[in-house]
Amino acid sequence: MPLDLGPESATLAGMSRRKIAIVLFNLGGPDRPEAVRPFLVNLFTDPAILRVPFFVRPILARIIARARTKPATENYALLGGKSPLLELTEQQARALEAALPELDARCFIAMRYWHPFSIEAARSVKAWNPDEVVLLPLYPHYSTTTTGSSLTAWRDAAARVGLAKPVTSLCCYPSDRGFLAATAAIVRKAYEDARASLDPAIGLRVLFSAHGLPEIIIKAGDPYQYQIEQTVAGVVRHLAIPGLDHHVCYQSRATPQKWIGPSTEEEIERAAADKVALLVVPIAFVSEHSETLVELDVEYRDVADKLGVPGYFRAPAQNADAGFIAALADLVRHARVNGPGLCSFAGGRVCPGEHGDCPHARAGTAPATAEVVALAA
Repeated sequence: MPLDLGPESATLAGMSRRKIAIVLFNLGGPDRPEAVRPFLVNLFTDPAILRVPFFVRPILARIIARARTKPATENYALLGGKSPLLELTEQQARALEAALPELDARCFIAMRYWHPFSIEAARSVKAWNPDEVVLLPLYPHYSTTTTGSSLTAWRDAAARVGLAKPVTSLCCYPSDRGFLAATAAIVRKAYEDARASLDPAIGLRVLFSAHGLPEIIIKAGDPYQYQIEQTVAGVVRHLAIPGLDHHVCYQSRATPQKWIGPSTEEEIERAAADKVALLVVPIAFVSEHSETLVELDVEYRDVADKLGVPGYFRAPAQNADAGFIAALADLVRHARVNGPGLCSFAGGRVCPGEHGDCPHARAGTAPATAEVVALAA
């Protein structure tokens, strides 16, 4: 008697062997020292990043980029003169293809601020001629400044090249069980390694450090901070370490505006005052890049050393970790069942009503109920 795998498995079986283009969204990074300034200009010219009148933005973007070029170039020099992000994303792409053996899947990379741009990826997708397209952000948490901006760039690029295929857009996966479990496994190993190297009398605090945003963007309804907090709560539940000392903080302030906090540096100062060691977890990043390899590993480590923090450790980003790739593969499978169109890891909208910049809110979807929010968490 054949095994009944349920309606979702039957649906997936019927959709198998179709050509599936999976487009991985990421920010990108300069591939040589000469690319640092144009990368920064591209970043700050994005209206989702620099929210000033359009006629002011190009001028202000160049002023900011000019001021940041020298320190950014020095940071990339520590990494061999370029960002490792593209190579790491390519590794994730190949691993994800291998994790979907039931599909004829090919991954394409669409970087937002440096090559390969969305237009390059869209041309490659069109040439491959898939049956459908899945847009998969390597930003687990939706923000208008990341996934929102990448979606806009992709739509423009697809229209320019005449790419007309059924598209499923995954907006976010902050509380996806596979993502949480894979992240918690990485954090647990780092925690155990740190704890083993410390004097038992020294406390160990976990700092979940996410990229910051100007406070005005969050107040306008961007769900990013809410989703970060959901991820941290989920990872902590998976860790199940009794009495875990942990805090959420934000790094990488880039403009003079008031940014969400507390800052990572403030939390390092507090740890020094409390005489506890730190394990820093880059919770919003799924690949190593300058903000983990330089900002966390070099700059903040130096701050911690100077302040006398009794130990400073850092959990690695997910990169091509097998558990993380398996979680991405499941997200692709579930997105296809919920598509075409916009979906979250849970299918529909998972953000409460106050987050009006959630893409589902912009599409007119009703706010998630308390029950849905609880289930998604």
